[in-house]
Amino acid sequence: MTPAADEAERFARLRLARTDRVGPVAYSQLMQRYGTAREALDALPDLARRGGGGHALPDEDVVQAELDAGEAAGARLLLLGDPDYPPQLAALDPPPPLLWTRGDTALLNRDNLAVVGARIASAGGQRIARGLAAGLGQAGFVVVSGLARGIDGAAHEGALPTGTVAVLGGGVDDIYPAEHAALYESLVDQGCIVSESPMGAKAQARDFPRRNRIISGLAKGVIVVEAELRSGSLITARLAGEQGRDVFAVPGSPLDPRSKGPNELLRQGAILCEGVDDVLNAFNGLRTLLEPDAPAWEPGPIDADLDLIERLAALLSPVAAPRDELARAAGASIGDANAALLELTLAGRAVLLPGGMVAAA
Repeated sequence: MTPAADEAERFARLRLARTDRVGPVAYSQLMQRYGTAREALDALPDLARRGGGGHALPDEDVVQAELDAGEAAGARLLLLGDPDYPPQLAALDPPPPLLWTRGDTALLNRDNLAVVGARIASAGGQRIARGLAAGLGQAGFVVVSGLARGIDGAAHEGALPTGTVAVLGGGVDDIYPAEHAALYESLVDQGCIVSESPMGAKAQARDFPRRNRIISGLAKGVIVVEAELRSGSLITARLAGEQGRDVFAVPGSPLDPRSKGPNELLRQGAILCEGVDDVLNAFNGLRTLLEPDAPAWEPGPIDADLDLIERLAALLSPVAAPRDELARAAGASIGDANAALLELTLAGRAVLLPGGMVAAA
């Protein structure tokens, strides 16, 4: 995606990204179809009407208030297409349309590795995370984590002297948890704070999967130190695998439930990590970074066929299906199906998901 031509286009891109039902997938497809956010915004109401629903754009005053809040906080807005937008993140399918940042944005464009794990971590696990992060920093890596209690906080502390990035679920001005206020300020001064959420937004449960996707998307690999089997850290590891990133796991005692997550990852083929040398050996070998295996987006006509829209709507279910399979079942080309699915999404009748998947809304 090319950089915004002027401030009016930057404003329009932020407004498009904050529009209801326009997630990262729809945003990317709209920008590919129309070329500019201004043209996409002009087309949205009619696209939603054709899809069988209504649509309202966010008020311009709300968008301007977000920009004003970012300026007041000393935050910087990175839009997809900006020269400083992280290339690792831009390679995702789809990439986040924007990032708010505080601190040293240049850290996002260095070699990053994520260190994640349990919030209720053992003292030993925190010591391992802190030591790993310090060693990775000395080896030239920037450590990415999520500023959570436990392993995340320890990883940030270990990497502060060499560079660390915290990805938040709320806005970049939302200090969560509150006990990490001092660590947050240190990250603003010595590292970088990143969020996809609007300025002033408070972190909610639904925000953390998006945050985890950015953590893994910024990194060349993800190291899981401690995690139970049902945890956000394993979600981050799964996302890393889907994104073609390496997954590392620190083994632990089978008597500790916090070791079950890393031990399970090892059974599934994760790279054993007992220290920094294991990470360096993995990257010094013949490993390659793979792109996600998802069907490529093919632009369709500006206006989708109304009959095709309804055929595809009838094929959707709450269980996500690949868009190429939906196109085949509807007897349509990928391009025509993509155009129709986009209009169904803007009408609130479908949800475009990463990896080329689509579900009923």
